[in-house]
Amino acid sequence: MHADEVSLQSLIESESAAEPAFVFDGTPVSRAEFAGKVGQTTAWLAAQGIGRGDVVAVWLVNRVEWIALLLAAARRGAIVAAVNTRYRSAEVEHLLKLSGAKLLMIEAAFRSIDFAAILADIARDEVPALQKLAVVGAATIPAQWPCVHFDAFDKPYPPALSQGEVDLPVLLYTTSGTTKGPKLVAHSQRTLATHARAVAVALRLSPQRHALLAMLPFCGTFGMTSLLGFIAAGATVHVLDAFEAAPALKILGEHKITHSFGSDEMFRRILALTSAPRPFPHVEVCGFAAFQPGWRELAAEAEARGLPLFGLYGSSEVQALFSIARPGDAFADRIEGGGQPMSPDAKVRVRDTETRELAAPGVSGEIEISAPSRFLGYFGNPEATRDAITSDGFFRTGDIGRLRGDGSFVYETRAGDAMRLGGFLVAPGEIEDELKSCDGVADAQVVAVDLKGQARCVAFVIPADAPPQQETLIARLRERLAGYKVPARLYIVDAFPVTDSANGVKIQRAKLRAMAMERIATE
Repeated sequence: MHADEVSLQSLIESESAAEPAFVFDGTPVSRAEFAGKVGQTTAWLAAQGIGRGDVVAVWLVNRVEWIALLLAAARRGAIVAAVNTRYRSAEVEHLLKLSGAKLLMIEAAFRSIDFAAILADIARDEVPALQKLAVVGAATIPAQWPCVHFDAFDKPYPPALSQGEVDLPVLLYTTSGTTKGPKLVAHSQRTLATHARAVAVALRLSPQRHALLAMLPFCGTFGMTSLLGFIAAGATVHVLDAFEAAPALKILGEHKITHSFGSDEMFRRILALTSAPRPFPHVEVCGFAAFQPGWRELAAEAEARGLPLFGLYGSSEVQALFSIARPGDAFADRIEGGGQPMSPDAKVRVRDTETRELAAPGVSGEIEISAPSRFLGYFGNPEATRDAITSDGFFRTGDIGRLRGDGSFVYETRAGDAMRLGGFLVAPGEIEDELKSCDGVADAQVVAVDLKGQARCVAFVIPADAPPQQETLIARLRERLAGYKVPARLYIVDAFPVTDSANGVKIQRAKLRAMAMERIATE
């Protein structure tokens, strides 16, 4: 396929596209307007000295500037590092350091998030590559770095040359790691655009008949992939800056939305706000990821009320919406994670975790994937990339599942110790390292438990000398980490349960989880 056909720019050039391209908070943005904004943003980036290979960290909620920045960076040959707006200082610092970001795009303020206060807790010498901040929504914010105002939409800048190449990194997602902080997953224009087109074709999207409610954050592959798929289809996208159930309910009901994607908890909260028996007559597909207990019961209720939930599968490495259940599947099969790959060129196999041989249909093992949507590698980490990809090009997902025999597969669980908290995959080591950096903590272990129907983490701490104050530790973590990573309980212990194996002494995480549940039950 010609390079022009797999660029991000090509996705917005559909001749049969619906109008408007986007609706942000009730404000429509036409395709011509958006194309103009991308051109203006490209010129603005060039005026800031951003060119081929430079990294721009984008710490914004869902807004038109986010999408314009991604397409403009692609034109300049630059790389966007997506920053979760729920991140706090330790996480932002890690991402800026790992990516080598030269410029940070930042919100002036959003609801209760004080971006300036979070930045104030980051030592400037820890992120030496960062040269300046660009503020969206205000002229400046208090900061240690020079600030400029993002005024690309208001002020003309000299036109800039395109320097993009479709097979170089253009977007970095964060993903869970085994040590402090996540790795950065690199995607190119080709991997993003090719998968976006595959999504549009597999879902049989029609520009005039279909519309998306985008309620997931653009900083993650779940939100970005669904967005790009509908841009590729030329369908209108209604965008929430950040998820809230009430405005989501309003848009679903008033704008003939046919598709939306989100977590089970999002759809649960939307349904809870209306007593109408079938409140969404136009909805055809709601792709969902099951993160909370009781998701099967939710799917059954949603089905009875005309909100069809479809199980799907994805990851930062192979992108979200990698696969989805099909409309003709039996209900019990349709709501399972997994499904049929979107791309006809994708291949899924399962490897027996004990014999290391490929498993037959129906036998559980580690899911391995080869697909056009597969990532380039972990940014700046060739060793981790080599470990993640087989000699014949399949990505080792670290997820357990089984093949069905009809080309589809079922996702069952995560192979490793990563925890699903607040809808995000989190490595225990990230929270443990923060705890171990606190005064009075010799060692720490973190496990996930079901607490009142929600997945929460519980920490076990071995004190260095005098036991640290639990309130102090929790307060410290609240300053340094996103709220969903802060332990719901913190217990002081003398030692962790361990077992000896041929490979050394291992922490018995299953026993820690049992200990956590026992202690919670007695409270």
